[in-house]
Amino acid sequence: MTTRPEARAVAEPVVHPVDEKLPALKMATTGLQHVAAMYAGVVAPPLIVGAAVGLSGTELTFLTGACLFTAGLATFLQTLGIWKIGARLPFVNGVTFAGVAPMTAIVASTKDKSDALPIIFGAVIVAGLLGFLAAPFFSKAVRFFPPVVTGTVITLIGVSLLPVAFGWAQGPDPSAHDYGSRTYLGLAAATLVIVLVLRRFTRGFVKQVAVLLGLLIGTLLAIPFGATDFSPVADADVIGFPSPFHFGAPQFQVAAIISMCVVMVVSMTESTADMLALGEIVERPADERTIAAGLRADTLGSALSPLFNGFMCSAFAQNIGLVAMTRIRSRYVVATGGGFLVLMGLCPMAASLIAVVPRPVLGGAGVVLFGSVAASGIQTLVKAGLERDENILIVAVSLAVGIIPITAPDFYHAFPQTVRIVLDSGISTGCVAAVALNLVFNHLGHARAQVGGTTGAAVPLARQPIS
Repeated sequence: MTTRPEARAVAEPVVHPVDEKLPALKMATTGLQHVAAMYAGVVAPPLIVGAAVGLSGTELTFLTGACLFTAGLATFLQTLGIWKIGARLPFVNGVTFAGVAPMTAIVASTKDKSDALPIIFGAVIVAGLLGFLAAPFFSKAVRFFPPVVTGTVITLIGVSLLPVAFGWAQGPDPSAHDYGSRTYLGLAAATLVIVLVLRRFTRGFVKQVAVLLGLLIGTLLAIPFGATDFSPVADADVIGFPSPFHFGAPQFQVAAIISMCVVMVVSMTESTADMLALGEIVERPADERTIAAGLRADTLGSALSPLFNGFMCSAFAQNIGLVAMTRIRSRYVVATGGGFLVLMGLCPMAASLIAVVPRPVLGGAGVVLFGSVAASGIQTLVKAGLERDENILIVAVSLAVGIIPITAPDFYHAFPQTVRIVLDSGISTGCVAAVALNLVFNHLGHARAQVGGTTGAAVPLARQPIS
């Protein structure tokens, strides 16, 4: 008996785009595109901290490779998951920049600089384990993230990242005489135009990898101007494994542990906001269980990272923009990117290929990526019931609070350094402000009839399977 096509179509399970496995070539190129988008963010913290410690060029390369390796492992945990660990969303994980200030402070307060990295690693291990235990309790805050809150936070994520792109566009070294030169800004603008042209006038596969092609073409354009440096490739080793505890066994100091625990809270807050944002973009809303699993991946990845000489890991918001722009929602694409990160950690020469891309070229592409995140937030706010004055106030004040660290970086200079770790993160402060104001205006003192997605009060999120 022949089965009709209609019957076969009904019998076949529908695969959500998040769980879709793409052809090998497309998986590889789009995964590499994610690596290119986040590479600078991963290597910046080890370069800054390593320089503060006074590492040699060889040791600095080792530390950078270790952070790439651990970022790949953390990305595997987040995208593929094991047990109740991993959001199973297209999330890239890597070294969180929120830890740079306290880590450099730990270095500055350590008399023997050879002890600085072991002290940092010990603090990260403890903070990661405590965060892992706290993840299921932290995730219960999801009910306080209705559209008016998530839309505000998503917008802030994009707006907070844009200055990073603008900094890249001006050149690699802020102290150099040619920083912000017409050459660098021209390369950034050219890359931006190339990405826009490819997105506008191409279709299919080429359109989806427009950012990667823009980075490639922009790098080639930069060669005649001397802005492309190939020395990292020439100086890099072919094979190198991040041997465990290369810089010494972890040391545990109370002050350092407290400092990194504060960073962990900030990181978990930002990751929660990022998961909610990505869940909206990929049309698989992140519920309490998904967020708990995602936070477990973040915190466990952080706890394991020092074993291989890496730092605290967190979700990378810039890659959310890439998902939003390309509409490629497969978590396996990002897992492939995680595979590239692991390979780069094991092969410094491969890692150096991405390092060849000039900062201005990254900046031009970053304008598109990070702007796409902000645009996604605005789309969410459209559904947040902004016809109500209460919700307008929530958005207005939260955006203002979140933009303070961007527009006035020294605004909180009189506060203690441990407090500034939180206050200097516009995403964290804006998120806290939006949640608090939503509670005040939409919850406390009265109950409002809710229609899902049309008001600012919390509405239950559908439980999505994570396995």
